[in-house]
Amino acid sequence: MDKIAKALQNLSSKEKEIIKNILLKIKEESLFGLDLKKLKNCDNIFRIRKGKLRIIFKKQDDGQYSILTIERRSDKTYNNY
Repeated sequence: MDKIAKALQNLSSKEKEIIKNILLKIKEESLFGLDLKKLKNCDNIFRIRKGKLRIIFKKQDDGQYSILTIERRSDKTYNNY
């Protein structure tokens, strides 16, 4: 089981629905209205904040997005990027 599937298991059904809607917006490249921010000192790595949840993703050179992690905010959330 990968990291994202494991993270989704720990979320409530309401949080899963929120994440699902955000992921659909990322897929459609409709990022307007989301709390989006580029991470410092990282090329093409962004985070979306929704309450305590964080979705960290990378924009590939070909325009595709890859989800790096989905997790609740903690002291260690941004350490790997």
